[in-house]
Amino acid sequence: MTPISRAAARTTDRHGRPLPKLTVKGFGHINRFWDRSRDTVHVKILPGEYYVTTADEVISTVLGSCVAACVWDPVARIGGMNHFMIPTASRQKTEAGPIDDAARYGMFAMEFLINTILRQGGERSRLKTKIAGGGHVMPIATDIGQNNIDFVRHYLAAESLELTSEHVGGPYPMKVLFHPLDGRARVMEINTRTNTRTNNTVVRRERNYAALLDHADDAVPGAVELF
Repeated sequence: MTPISRAAARTTDRHGRPLPKLTVKGFGHINRFWDRSRDTVHVKILPGEYYVTTADEVISTVLGSCVAACVWDPVARIGGMNHFMIPTASRQKTEAGPIDDAARYGMFAMEFLINTILRQGGERSRLKTKIAGGGHVMPIATDIGQNNIDFVRHYLAAESLELTSEHVGGPYPMKVLFHPLDGRARVMEINTRTNTRTNNTVVRRERNYAALLDHADDAVPGAVELF
């Protein structure tokens, strides 16, 4: 995961329109703008990013092989989304069996998101989740998308976190829109035959992200306690 930037929060969007203040500190680097069609703040996250809010905002991302987890507490009315990938990495064997070092990236992606929600008043027992993404969109033999799906399903089951719905797999990229206060989500598959530009952008972005993870052993900070 990309560490939270220390940059000051933007007070206007790219068009100079004023934005409401962040309700959770530390996300000043995230792209937020006023969405006139929805009459609300729209937040776009990229691979390696996550965002948490207590405001009635819309969080969106575009996924290819990557997976996004949408997590929210419907009582405390707080939630957020991440966008991550399990990179290819060497596997090491222990007495307990093979361990995929790459899974640590997914662990941090989930723990950063969940811990931020809990620190802002969420209750772990109330958390609900939805997942999307994991498409087979890269022209390679390895199904990176399925690896991401397998990881996030296993993680949620192991942590006893409720998975209310999922839209995963398939041959197409998808756009996800998430309302973090009540858990509403909308997924739109992107037809690569009619929208090759978007598809090429998604593939290029995820290839760059995967290369960064595969060659940056120190990209993930020390252990994060999940409480």
